[in-house]
Amino acid sequence: MSNVTYHVIEHDGGYAYKVGDTISETFPSHDDALRAARIAASEQRIPDEDRTIEYQDARGSRRLETSQGNDRPETDVDG
Repeated sequence: MSNVTYHVIEHDGGYAYKVGDTISETFPSHDDALRAARIAASEQRIPDEDRTIEYQDARGSRRLETSQGNDRPETDVDG
């Protein structure tokens, strides 16, 4: 099983959380960003239905794959 870590960072005059290369919206305080990161991390662990997802990979190619709804990662928040 994979592990995803949410990091709270200073961003754009406030704070945000970062997962990999993706940064959330900016929050006015560290506590607000930490709270949002904890909510997002907990929601990511919830099983869901299988879904077909489409995305663009790093080379610009379109990808289509099935995401298993019960294949959820472990999540951590580094605040």
